[in-house]
Amino acid sequence: MALVGLLIPCFVISFDVTHSCQNDDNFVGASSPGDIVIGGLFAVHGKMLHPEEHPMRPVIQNCAGFEIQVFLQTLAMIHAIEMINNSTLLSGIKLGYEIYDSCAEVTKAMGAALRFLAKFNASKDTVEYKCNYSDYIPRIKAVIGSSYSEIAMAVSRLLNLQLIPLVSHASSAEILSDKIRFPSFLRTVPSDFYQTRAMARLIHRSGWNWIGLIATDDDYGRSALESFGIQAMANNVCIAFKEMLPAYLSDGTINAKINQALEKIVQETRVNVIVVFLRQFHVTKLFRKVIERNIHKIWIASDNWSAAVKITTIPNIKHLGTVVGFAYKSENMSTFHDFLKTLHLQPTENNMFLKEYSVLLSTCSHVEDQDLNKCISNYSQENLIYKAGMCSQSWRDDFLRANIEPGFIQSTMLAVHAIAYAVREQCKDRDCKNPVAFAPWELLEELKKVTFNDNEKEVHFDAKGDLNMGYDVLLWKEISGHMVITEIAEYDLQKDDFVFKDEEKEMEFLNLKTVKSTCSRKCRPGQMKKVSASPHTCCYECVNCPEDHYTNQTDMDYCFLCNNKTHWSPVNSTTCYKKTVEYLSWNDWFAILLIILSGLGVVLTFAISTIFTRNLATPVVKASGGLTVCHVILLCHFFIFASTGFFIGEPREFKCKTRQAFFGISFTLCISCILMKSLKILLAFSFDPKLQNFLKCLYKPVPIVVICTGIQVVICTFWVIFRSPFLEQNFFIRRVIILECNEGSIVAFGVMLGYIAALAFICFIFAFKGRKLPENYNEAKFITFGMLIYFIAWITFIPVYTTTFGKYRPAVEITVILISNYGILCCTFLPKCYIILYKQETNTKSAFLKIIYNYSSKSAGCLTVSQISLESNCTTPQYPITNSCCKAEKISVNGNCHFELSKHSLIRENVPPKNTAGTISRKRLSSI
Repeated sequence: MALVGLLIPCFVISFDVTHSCQNDDNFVGASSPGDIVIGGLFAVHGKMLHPEEHPMRPVIQNCAGFEIQVFLQTLAMIHAIEMINNSTLLSGIKLGYEIYDSCAEVTKAMGAALRFLAKFNASKDTVEYKCNYSDYIPRIKAVIGSSYSEIAMAVSRLLNLQLIPLVSHASSAEILSDKIRFPSFLRTVPSDFYQTRAMARLIHRSGWNWIGLIATDDDYGRSALESFGIQAMANNVCIAFKEMLPAYLSDGTINAKINQALEKIVQETRVNVIVVFLRQFHVTKLFRKVIERNIHKIWIASDNWSAAVKITTIPNIKHLGTVVGFAYKSENMSTFHDFLKTLHLQPTENNMFLKEYSVLLSTCSHVEDQDLNKCISNYSQENLIYKAGMCSQSWRDDFLRANIEPGFIQSTMLAVHAIAYAVREQCKDRDCKNPVAFAPWELLEELKKVTFNDNEKEVHFDAKGDLNMGYDVLLWKEISGHMVITEIAEYDLQKDDFVFKDEEKEMEFLNLKTVKSTCSRKCRPGQMKKVSASPHTCCYECVNCPEDHYTNQTDMDYCFLCNNKTHWSPVNSTTCYKKTVEYLSWNDWFAILLIILSGLGVVLTFAISTIFTRNLATPVVKASGGLTVCHVILLCHFFIFASTGFFIGEPREFKCKTRQAFFGISFTLCISCILMKSLKILLAFSFDPKLQNFLKCLYKPVPIVVICTGIQVVICTFWVIFRSPFLEQNFFIRRVIILECNEGSIVAFGVMLGYIAALAFICFIFAFKGRKLPENYNEAKFITFGMLIYFIAWITFIPVYTTTFGKYRPAVEITVILISNYGILCCTFLPKCYIILYKQETNTKSAFLKIIYNYSSKSAGCLTVSQISLESNCTTPQYPITNSCCKAEKISVNGNCHFELSKHSLIRENVPPKNTAGTISRKRLSSI
């Protein structure tokens, strides 16, 4: 009889559970009376059964899949309310509760919401339609729930009608922070905005940028997907694929959708990280198939299932890879553990969930703890009557403690305490034993402002109604053959960073980097990413940075430009190198060569000067214009050689302003003196009276030299005053900064050189006219050669100079200066030096007289022949012509040798005196 007495209650319980919604009272999952009643909405069952009969009837169906974790959340709500009722927080006021099961379905949750809206103390659960609900008193003052965001959105919209506060302990969708659409919604967990930001931060820090995403096809999943997409983009993370699973297990396509998602995972071999926004029962079905197909990845868990102990008991769960997730922060659970130990003492008359749990324990009494979750979730309310045999005498509190998800328990209890503290504020000046003392909308206003302490931490809702406490970062590890959920870090919302308790935890976190999940390999420093044909920015090619660009980090989107003025870099560079300052320095090999040549020129100049000084009295020196003219010309040559030193060494302002003027004036003076000599030669050996008279008028040696040189002085003065050359840094050469002189005005530079060229050209013309002087005394011929060398050198200079860049540009001008200077110096003086040193027999007065005599005789004979030829053309008879011998008479004037040609006659035989030929006037020849 005793055994029968034990069995009968179990069958009664089974019958009651089976017919859980036969009347309105059975619709309530758990309840307790009180002065102020708080509603609860939890998905204690994972799905609602849908009948296959037709037509369908508007009947609330039974549910299946008892969720231990959510059941524990209802117990946490009950425990928190009992703690408050047993404390002095609400002295004299008792809190009651009505907890409903949503079965993870919006439809059933809306039925519960209608009960919440029903008028207080009405004979029937009726909801009145009114334009103003300010004085309307519903049966409850606030609601805690729901477990899912999609349900919270629907229920909150309905509760908005009366502004009944809905304080959620688990709904984290970002859209719920919108106070325009959800003015009465608050929550004790952070928004998904922070969760997705933390996920993206984790992925970025681990070096992953090519990931997959699986979410439920409901408001929560789509909201999470959108939020994560924004955060991923901000952290340079790309989503390779997105797979959506049906929100409800009752959907017939769920298996096909899971298989489709797995096919995508297998195809995307470069994706090794999957972010999962699913409900726990979705994850269970997904992971079972993942294990079957031996897929090994890193799974990033959302707060919905990251701490689900039930999932860790799936057989071979260790084979699916690594699970790292985010869970709501939790505190000490010791009081709740104590409550669970006394669970068997709790009355079950008004707690259908507790009754069902006891029946399920009895049904699965033969199952070990690790398989108990699966056994319990496989039974539905509908078939418990056939399975329940006898009640278990053990409540298995160890099993319950093992299935606690601390974050959800903590947030549930915080929701209760927040409402209790708001009630206390409302009841300071009111008699709250009277249920009509305040309306729910008044409690909502108080809730928004409430502040209280929880374990020495201040708790309050922000402007969006969120309670941002941060996250615990969890890592699933296999310990002693069992999968254990461990905490490795905390995520600080304000700092947007991870906080580690010790180095061991940090190392576990850093070890995640060993897994690679990237679309493309990392670009090394010195390279940049070049986006390929893929629409994703994470898929790219690595190309080397071009010249004068660099990157010093990996995976740079672009190369940094070096400061082209001061720095440079080669291809594929990781840094910029400082440009070296260059100029034609004294120790440069080419500069040394030019210095040697200039020095040799100076030595040659002094040697010539010495030779001419020691042979002052010789005819060659006298014929060269005397020692004064020679020394002036040699001094100019010395200055020209010396001016090359201004083009070598570090440029200075003084050098830049003086070097061209110094060279130009010196060269002009030299050419002016040579021009004067050319004019003198032409004058001395010209036998044309008209030309000789013109040259006599023109030949003014000192004024010619002064005027010609003065014009150049004026040109250079104007140049230095108005467009003065200046020191400049040339940055246009890649690796060096060329320190050089900018000429200030190319026009002025050209005018200076052009003026010298004009003088040289005139000099060339005069010298060319006198090229047929005596063989051993042909200075005009050598002047002609010197001018030709000058022209060739400077004509070549123009294109070479304009196309030369760098430190050797001044060397081009030095080379041309040396060539032209050497050419003129050698052509002007070396032949004379040769005569002085090696042809001394020709460097005598008698030798000079003989040369002049022969040249004069030849020139006079030519003139006579020309004159008689002209007369013969006018007279018919022809007569023989005879030349008389020329007699020379020496005349010495002022120390120079002058010669007079004696008169000679042209005599014709048998010709009367009247036909006597005219005489040639005497010419005075001056040697030069």
